[in-house]
Amino acid sequence: MTFKEKVTDLLNKGLEEYPNLFLISLSINSANKIEVIIDGDNGVTLQDCINMSRAIEHNLDREEEDFSLEVASAGATSPLKDPRQYKKNIGRIVNVKTNDQEIEANLEDATNDVIILEWTAREPKQIGKGKETVQKRLELPYTEIKEAVVVIKF
Repeated sequence: MTFKEKVTDLLNKGLEEYPNLFLISLSINSANKIEVIIDGDNGVTLQDCINMSRAIEHNLDREEEDFSLEVASAGATSPLKDPRQYKKNIGRIVNVKTNDQEIEANLEDATNDVIILEWTAREPKQIGKGKETVQKRLELPYTEIKEAVVVIKF
């Protein structure tokens, strides 16, 4: 078993113990620097990061393989990557980039395949001059999303 396989196995076992947490990314460079980014259905606490760190670190032998370990939560401004991240942000405003457009809209719903966005736009009137406010709705598959970020407003 390679070092990366061992770390991945330990991380998966740790995540099984805490089903509200999920993996966003795992990277191990050539110097055995392990970087783990996690998120949770109810957010991530410092204790969650400690628990995941312990699940990995306490089961690896530094005598066998030297390594450094960093476990962090996905930041508030980090792009959304996992369907579970979209689901926990239903009701919030997101900025979504696709190949054709960039939309700032309310995240109405998220399934395992698509997200549903709703927003208002000012468009030219069908009849006459001027503009009118129109309610828009879009069902967007994850495969078409280049990047999506939760918009934080104060």
